[in-house]
Amino acid sequence: MTDESRPKICDYEGSDYQTTFWDDGQRTYEDGAEAVALKRLLPKSGRLLLEIGAGAGRNTPRYDGFDRIVLLDYSVTQLRQARARLGSGDKYIYVAADAYRLPFVGGLFDCATMIRVLHHMVDGQKAIEQVRAVLAANGTFILEFANKLNLKSILRYALRKQDWNPFTPEPIEFVELNLNFHPKTTRKWLEKARFNVLRQLTVSHFRIGILKKLVPSRLLIAADSIASLTGDLWQLSPSVFVKSKALGHSPELEKGQFFKCPDCESTSLMEEEAQIHCESCGKNWPIEDGIYVFK
Repeated sequence: MTDESRPKICDYEGSDYQTTFWDDGQRTYEDGAEAVALKRLLPKSGRLLLEIGAGAGRNTPRYDGFDRIVLLDYSVTQLRQARARLGSGDKYIYVAADAYRLPFVGGLFDCATMIRVLHHMVDGQKAIEQVRAVLAANGTFILEFANKLNLKSILRYALRKQDWNPFTPEPIEFVELNLNFHPKTTRKWLEKARFNVLRQLTVSHFRIGILKKLVPSRLLIAADSIASLTGDLWQLSPSVFVKSKALGHSPELEKGQFFKCPDCESTSLMEEEAQIHCESCGKNWPIEDGIYVFK
């Protein structure tokens, strides 16, 4: 795939997103509600988890039941922040790469998560297909997406305060590289990519400024945890979590296989001191500050 034909990437390089949006952004409620959803949906333990869009590692400690965790993000800056927070032990592997071109052999992971990432994907179907390619058969995929069919957008549309229709299936890009999706469309993408949807949780029902100021976060989180249990019946919240299982067969892994070249898809890679060399196409992928860079 040429650079011109690749979907655009939302790049957080150089961003202080973790600090401004989460640490100082008065989002204790949203963070706590997501923690509840992940606890309900995640397997209790596992061998190897892929966290797509890991950022600075906000959610990574919530995957502690897994033996090893791969933190993948397009931004080296974000991964450096994650490494400073989590450390450089064997449990964590830091990879800077394009989610549309995952640099891993097929069937490698037994679980993958994509939280607050799909809303930056102009080709959501392709991103989900990439996840399926690297998951083992029966592997678990937990996807969060921004929901266009939320109560606020429905009300605004009814009052003619927004032009786009929340009931139509196509994604809406309200700001460049910021998209909301219809739940049925997202489920259709999962099914086409050979996933079976197991459970849905609605999240962040009370994402309203005045409520967050007047009601303690712990009460909002508790109320949200109850409301989220209706997620299989309807999806009307700003955020939806979906747990699905990988169907069909996955490639048999050969001993020691892990990375593949995102340019030529060869698995003939040689790790050297400061780079990974592809013996098929000759590309050298750098290793910077303990971060594998495949972009």
